[in-house]
Order: sequence, then structure tokens, then C-alpha cells
Amino acid sequence: MNEENKINYYAIIPATVRYSKELKANEKLLYGEITSLSNKNGYCYAQNRYFADLYGVSIETVSRWLSNLQKCGFIQIEIKRNENKEVIARYIYIVDIPYRQKNQYPYQQKSQEGIDENVKENNINYNKDELFNLIINKSFKISHDFIEILEKLELVYTPQMLLIMTQDKIEMLKDIIYMLYELYNSNFKSILLNVSRESLLNLYTLSTEHNPNDLLNYYKRTVINKYTNNST
Repeated sequence: MNEENKINYYAIIPATVRYSKELKANEKLLYGEITSLSNKNGYCYAQNRYFADLYGVSIETVSRWLSNLQKCGFIQIEIKRNENKEVIARYIYIVDIPYRQKNQYPYQQKSQEGIDENVKENNINYNKDELFNLIINKSFKISHDFIEILEKLELVYTPQMLLIMTQDKIEMLKDIIYMLYELYNSNFKSILLNVSRESLLNLYTLSTEHNPNDLLNYYKRTVINKYTNNST
């Protein structure tokens, strides 16, 4: 069956893509097309010729669109080769929430050559799953300063390491990172200079026992109270 016969009627273009200043309008449409083609397997294997015919552009133009989508951290392209180093397949993965259940963090994003290391932090209020995915892929959308804080706390794991972790441990890691990110973007940023990994883990366990229904907010308040000696 041809790839075009597998098109889903619905495409997903999240806000991070729709409002991205780094993407052209047609690149956003292409992203949506890839999500539609990825619904069944969690990846898209359509070739550049298919997209070129679909949008009435050249193959080279499609290649540039895909390259920019990957550079900006919205997709991950995997090339498979045979023993003779010949390309035998290409898989395009969406780096976004709906597709991670089928593609559970196995593909580490390649280094972003040519991108300024001092890109200012993006103040978008990412949900915890999206934030986590950007961090493990070392996206330039997350400030280098914040990544360094996580590395100091030994909270940055490779996709390969995540594959052998239990789901509850991954969820705990997501919660801790998200809480730290909220602190980083608040008036309590200075707290991050003093927190320790051991303390963060202990306070998280305490929070799950005391208020599991409002875990993230309770956890954040607990960390703030501990490191500011504030009991309110």
C-alpha cells in the first residue's frame, strides 16, 4: 500500500510549532503532514519525492524544510543503511508528546552545529512531557544554563539509559525537572544554586506521601520552604 493511502484525516500542529519564529509556514504544514503519516507506526517513512509532489515544490526544497525541522528539534530523522552503506530506509520521528508512547526516547538528537550556545531561554511554559523530551534531546530551545544545573544534579539521562529505567522512575524524573524549571523561571531561581540531588529525591518521596493529588505544587512549595526557611 502506498504511503499516501495511509494518510490520516487529522494532522497535529502543537503551539510550539505553530508559533515558532524559526519555521516557515510551509515547514509547519510539512510537520503536520508528518504527524498524519506517523499515526499508525509512530514514524513516517514517506520520501522527499512524495512531499515534493504533494506541495508542488522541488525535492531540494523539501530537504531544506526537513533539515530545518530537525535543526529546530521538532523531528528526528533516522537513516538505515545496508552492509554496503547504501540507504535502504528513512524514518522520520515526531519529537512531541503524542508519538512518544510508540517511540519511547530511543533517538538522541544530533548536536546543533552552527547554533549559538548562548541562545536565551525560551520562556514558554512547557508541560512536563514536552520539556523532558527537549532536555533529553539537548534542544537549543532550553537554555544552556538550565541544562548545566541539571547536569550538576545528575538529572540528565541519555535516551539509552531511559530505555532501561522503570516508568515510575521516569515519571519522577519528569516531575523533578519540571519543578526545577518552574523555579528557574521564577523569583526563586537562586535556590537552584543550593539544592542537592539527595534532597530533591527525599523531598519528592515526602511529597508523594503527603499530597499525591497536587504533587507538583506541593513539591515545589516544599523545596522553596526548605531552602528559604519559609514555613508559610
